[in-house]
Amino acid sequence: MRGTFLIKAAGLALAVLLFDRLFPDWFDGIGVGLFAGGWVAVVVATRRDIRHRRIALVAALAAAVFAGALVDDPGPLAWALFWVALSLVALLPKAAAFDDAWRWGVRLFLHPLLGLAQPFADLARLRRRHGAHVDSWRIAATLGLPLIGGAAFLLMFAAANPLIEQALGAVRLPPLWRIPLWIAVTLLVWPSLRPSPRIMALTAGLPDPEPRLPGTSLPSVLIALALFNLIFVFQNGLDIAFLWSGGALPDGISQAEYVHRGAYPLIGTAMIAGIMALAMFRPGSASEHHPWARRLVILWVAQNSVLVASSALRRIDYIEASMLTAWRIAALAWMALVTLGLVLIAWRIVAGKSARWLVNCNALAAATVLSVCAFVDLGATAAAWNVRDADPRRIDLCYLRDVGDGALLPLIHLEGRLLDPVTRYKVRYVRWLAFKELKERQDDSSRWTPRGARRLAEATALGAATRAKPASLRRPRTCDGSIDRSLPTLNY
Repeated sequence: MRGTFLIKAAGLALAVLLFDRLFPDWFDGIGVGLFAGGWVAVVVATRRDIRHRRIALVAALAAAVFAGALVDDPGPLAWALFWVALSLVALLPKAAAFDDAWRWGVRLFLHPLLGLAQPFADLARLRRRHGAHVDSWRIAATLGLPLIGGAAFLLMFAAANPLIEQALGAVRLPPLWRIPLWIAVTLLVWPSLRPSPRIMALTAGLPDPEPRLPGTSLPSVLIALALFNLIFVFQNGLDIAFLWSGGALPDGISQAEYVHRGAYPLIGTAMIAGIMALAMFRPGSASEHHPWARRLVILWVAQNSVLVASSALRRIDYIEASMLTAWRIAALAWMALVTLGLVLIAWRIVAGKSARWLVNCNALAAATVLSVCAFVDLGATAAAWNVRDADPRRIDLCYLRDVGDGALLPLIHLEGRLLDPVTRYKVRYVRWLAFKELKERQDDSSRWTPRGARRLAEATALGAATRAKPASLRRPRTCDGSIDRSLPTLNY
């Protein structure tokens, strides 16, 4: 037991040293992924229980894959998925088996909360076991004379001997501001080496994720489903008449207003309806096997799917009328997940599947979508879509400016198109700024990333480094590259 503790302490020291060497200034660049990969290696190497559990090794492989995403281009989503995978690596050996995503979600929530106190709990436990009879004051008194005396003699010898003075002058102590960073890394890494044993105990008695509606009976379920279907038929009929077929709306309501207002409320409605369907058909309820109740709920779930499809169409129409953004891509992916969740709810009711099956299927679908998004630059994807075949005068250059270097290649292609002088002037400025920022970041070794290197090489091959700079750089500009004439000229 003592040997394994010392091995984990050595692994912790190695992780802190790796962090200290990779990030002399800030937490950025390829070092984020290298630290993540080193962290995974330390956890697997120092914990025998992980190496003897196949499912834990699979989670370690997933953590290594997300560490690879962080190597290519560090981002918050890739880091969050890496942390989830690594937390599963730490906790899976403590569980008999993987039960369901609901319980593991609670465990992942408790892991950082209880993990912050785990280093202090382990130190207290170590002191109780091995240091109960150790007097801290006596240790300080014992070491005081040799340490203070030795330091005094070294200082006197340095004053008398230039060789000793040079040797002492070559010693560089770390700045004091890095000590809190080491403590933070310790608090971050140690729970993955020794997770809190209370996590499994606190989640052992969690109930199954079965939603409940108090006071429901078979008559109330049948009446409710009939009423809900009628209401949803009315809403879906309006969408089919005015959204899908493009019919003329009544006076006072514009197409843009009709499209924009219903996108997110309808998704929320569908999600609430799905939860209610689960609650009305929970195992053991009177409506679970009633034929008419089952027909009505399947019809209601189908209508909810049409509702989500209408919401997605609203979002697509809004994108075509304005522009695509990374968040709108995420919204469409979320709508697809909601639709899949409704289909799974219907299959769960028809096939009599368990709540554990439903939660695990939805969690797997969400994890798959998020994992794909972690490797794709959604901002660059949106920028390329907006630039392709669009009217350059309608492109939101402020958004492309916010995307950063992900919009560099689309901006280069946009600048090469036939543009009026004013639009070309603005595009040139936004493109030049994106190239300049990317070049500065890639020239900094602590912020360098492989994705940035590929993007810079492609931009250079397209002539971005030799293209003309925008005129009047001394004049302050707005986010879209227009000169802000309300501000004075910059003096530099």
